[in-house]
Amino acid sequence: MRYPNFSHERALHSRNIHLVAGVDEVGCGCWAGPVYAAAVILPLHARLIGVRDSKQVQVLQRERLALAIKKCSLAWSIGTASVEEIDTLNIRRASLLASQRALQGLSIQPEWILSDAFPIPGVIPCTAVIRGDVKIFSIAAASIIAKVARDTFMQELDHTFPNYGFAKHKGYGTAQHQQALETYGVCDAHRKTYRPIKKFL
Repeated sequence: MRYPNFSHERALHSRNIHLVAGVDEVGCGCWAGPVYAAAVILPLHARLIGVRDSKQVQVLQRERLALAIKKCSLAWSIGTASVEEIDTLNIRRASLLASQRALQGLSIQPEWILSDAFPIPGVIPCTAVIRGDVKIFSIAAASIIAKVARDTFMQELDHTFPNYGFAKHKGYGTAQHQQALETYGVCDAHRKTYRPIKKFL
């Protein structure tokens, strides 16, 4: 299994750029709930064993890592875009909006941004790296913070809409979620512009 490293951050540090923020989003493929993004600035001496793309980390380890990342970071922040914004803007623009909000929430202004896959509009300088959450330590750390925050929100949303199993599948298109839609129809938490949801409207 490939682990991310600090090579991109070190290259920037060698150019006297020391405040480097990694940014990643989670929840783009879900049928329900907001999209989340996180931004984190880490010191190069951070010793965080097990950090990698959040999808490759078990739930309990992910939660422990999120706490450790926050504790050792120079700054971290979470941004979201709502279901309504996703349906109005489309998911790509909404996820970039969540990333912008995460960056705006940082207590320290970064000198450079490393983002996963797509450049963030209005953010200069920013380097977008394909599969950045697999390659770049700061982006992988951001993906873990964002994933834990979003999963926590979806567990809370399950209390508001208890028939859909959000606490279990977190809004992704599982067989359980499909069955719940067939039985109960669409709720306010669903992304109404998504093709799998449209057919139930």
